[in-house]
Amino acid sequence: SDGEKSVLGCVQVRGAASETLWAQEDLLRLLEAMKVALPQKDLTKYKTSESHLDWQKVAFNSFTAEMCRLKWLEVSKEIRKFRTLTELIVDAQDYIKNPYKGKKIKKHPDFPKKPLTPYFRFFMEKRAKYAKLHPEMSNLDLTKILSKKYRELPDKKKKKYVEDFLRDKETFVHSMSKFREEHPDLVETITKKGSNVPEKPKTPQQLWYNHEKKAFLKTHPDATTKDIKDSLGKQWTQLPDKKRLKWISKSLEQQKAYEVRVLVVLNHSPAQEGFAKSILTKAERHLKDKSDGRPDKPPPNGYSMFCAELMSSMKDVPSTERMMMCSQRWKLLKQHEKDAYQKRCENILYLPFGPLQSLSEEEQRRVLGEDKGGFKRGGRANSPATKKPASKANPEKPKRPISAMFIFAEEKRQKLQQERPDLSDSEVTRCLARMWNDLPDKKKEKYKRLELVLKAESEKKEKEDRSRLPDPPKTAQDIWQQSVIGDYLARFKNDRPKAQKAMEVAWSTMEKKEKIMWIKKAAEDQKRYERDLCEMRSPAAAAIASGKKMKFEGEPKKPPSNGYQKFSQEMLSNGELNHLPMKERMAEIGSRWQRLPLKDKERYKKIAEEKQRQYKVLLEQWLNSLSTQERNVYKEYISQVGFPLTVNFVCLFFRNLLLMFETILSSLQKRRNPKDGDDDDDDDDDDDDDDDEAEDKENKSEDSSSESNSAGSSDSDSD
Repeated sequence: SDGEKSVLGCVQVRGAASETLWAQEDLLRLLEAMKVALPQKDLTKYKTSESHLDWQKVAFNSFTAEMCRLKWLEVSKEIRKFRTLTELIVDAQDYIKNPYKGKKIKKHPDFPKKPLTPYFRFFMEKRAKYAKLHPEMSNLDLTKILSKKYRELPDKKKKKYVEDFLRDKETFVHSMSKFREEHPDLVETITKKGSNVPEKPKTPQQLWYNHEKKAFLKTHPDATTKDIKDSLGKQWTQLPDKKRLKWISKSLEQQKAYEVRVLVVLNHSPAQEGFAKSILTKAERHLKDKSDGRPDKPPPNGYSMFCAELMSSMKDVPSTERMMMCSQRWKLLKQHEKDAYQKRCENILYLPFGPLQSLSEEEQRRVLGEDKGGFKRGGRANSPATKKPASKANPEKPKRPISAMFIFAEEKRQKLQQERPDLSDSEVTRCLARMWNDLPDKKKEKYKRLELVLKAESEKKEKEDRSRLPDPPKTAQDIWQQSVIGDYLARFKNDRPKAQKAMEVAWSTMEKKEKIMWIKKAAEDQKRYERDLCEMRSPAAAAIASGKKMKFEGEPKKPPSNGYQKFSQEMLSNGELNHLPMKERMAEIGSRWQRLPLKDKERYKKIAEEKQRQYKVLLEQWLNSLSTQERNVYKEYISQVGFPLTVNFVCLFFRNLLLMFETILSSLQKRRNPKDGDDDDDDDDDDDDDDDEAEDKENKSEDSSSESNSAGSSDSDSD
C-alpha cells in the first residue's frame, strides 16, 4: 500500500562506517528477495522463519547480508504483528469456499479411493481369522506373520488378489478422470506443485551407484535391489581417491547446471525454493580441496596434534576406540611434554590456499570464508561451543571438586582472559595455578573459608537429593495398560483419550484369572519400592536385613585377632588339609595348635598383634578419607553387625560343648555293656582310649570355644 511504501522510503540503515541511504526500489527488492529465500510452505511463526532465513541469499548489489538483516529489523518495527478479526474472517471465507485445498483434496467426498494392493487385500481377508486363533498377539506380530504367509503364497493363489487389484485400479483411473472434469480448480493445485522445479543434483556416491548398478544388471539381469546393495555396499569407501575425484567432479558439474536452471525458474516463479545445500560430504570436500592444491589446516591445539600423529599409526584399531586410546595416552604424558606439543602447534606457519585465481568466484568466497572463520593462530577451532561465553557454559559442565584454588581460579579467570586474550584455556589455567602458588598464606585464608562453606552446602544438597523418595509402586491396572497401550493407540489411530477409555473398560470387564498375573507384578513392584525406600533411609540396615555383607570400597582387610587365627589361616591357605572335609579340617588344625610348642605359639601371637597395629593405622587413614555420610553409614553397619557375630560365636561354643557330651555318653554306654572275659582287657584299653579321646575333645572344645570368643570376624571362623 502507499502507506507502507512511504514508511519504507523514509527509513535509513547505519553501516559500519557511514550511513547508507535505502531507496524505495531497494527496499521493495529486499522484500522480494526475502520472499524468494523463504521455503515454499512457510507455515511457521514469523520469528522462527526470520531466525532460519539465509541472509546471504537475500544480499544484493552493495547491500551485505548483515545490512539487509538490520534493515528488515528496522522495517518490521513499523508493522503490527497480530491479525485482526476482519483478516481472520477473510481467511475463513476463503476456507469455506475452498475447503479442500492442497493435501485436503483427498478428504473431498467425491474424491475416489485408491485400490488396495494385492498384499493388503490378503491381509484384510486373513487378519480376523488369525486374530481369533492368536488373541495374545499384538498387531505388529500379526502383520509379521501375515506378510511372511503372503510371501510364501503360490503364484496361482496370488493371482486372484492381483486381478482384483488391477480391476479396481482401472475403476480408480476412470473415477479420477471424472473427478478432474467436475473439479478442475482443485486438481490444478496438484498439477502446479513442482511442475517447473528442476531435478536436484545427485551426490558423487549416487552417481557412482547408478553407474555400477547398470553394469551389475547387465551381468546379473535377475538380481533384486537387495542383491545389488549387498554387492555394491562398501565398495564406495574402498574406492581409490582418483576414481572418487572423477565422480566428485561430475556431481559438481550437475550442481552448477542445476543452479543455472533454478535461476531461470526463480525469474519466472519467485515463490520457488532457492539453491540446494552442498552435495559433497566433509570428506569429499576435503579430497577435492586437496586435489586443487589447498594445504591441510594445522591442528588447533597440542592435544589435536598429538591425536593426529598417534592415529596415523593406529589404522588397524577400530575408529570407536581410537579417540579413547588417544585420550588415555595423553593423560600419561608429563606436563612439559604436553607443553611441547602446544608450542609446536603454535609455531606452525599456516599458509592459506595458494592458487586462488584457478578457482571459480564461488569457490574463492567459500575458501576465504573458511580460512577467516574456521582457524585462529594458537587458539581453538571456531566451533559453536567456543563462541558461548564462559559464564553461560560453565553451569552445563560436570561439577568440579570444590577447593580453595578452584574458587580463586574461577574468580580471576575472566580478568586474566581480558588482560591476555592471546592465551589459550590451558595456558590460562597454568598461569592461574602459578598465581595461586605465589599467593601469601593470609590471602589464601579467604578462599579456604569459602571452600568450607561451599563444601557444607554441597553436602547438604547431596543429603537432600538422597532424601527424595524412589519411584512410587504401580498398580496392576497401570502395569497392564503399559503393556497394551501400543495396540490400543494403533486401533484408535493415536487418539490417546479414546484409547485410555477403551483400556479402562477392558480392565473393568476382565476376569479375575486374567488379572492375577498383573496383580503379582504389582506386588513385586511394591516390594521393589519398599526395598528402595529401606536402602535410601539406611543402607546399612538394608544390608543387614537382606543377610548380605556390606562392601565398602577401599576398606582394609581385617587381620587375624590372635595367634590361633593366624595359624588357622596359614594352615587353610597352604592346601595341606584340602583332602579333609571342613569339619575334620578344623578339628585337625585345633589338635596341631595344641601340639605346637609354646615358643611357636608366641611367634604367631606377635605376628597377629603386629598385623592388628598395621590394620588400625590403615583403618584410621581410610576413615579420614571418607565423607561424613559414608563414615556414618560404616559406623552404623559395624554397630549393628556386632550382635549377630556374637550370637554366632555363642552358637559355635555350644556346638563344641554338645560334641564333648556326646563323646562322654558313648564311652559310658560302652562301659555298661562289657563283652566276653577274653576281651575285658581290650575293652579296658578301649575305655582308656575313649577317656583320653574324650579328654582331648573336651580340651579342644574348650580351646576352640575360648579362641572363637576372642576371635574377630575372620574368614577361617566364618568357614
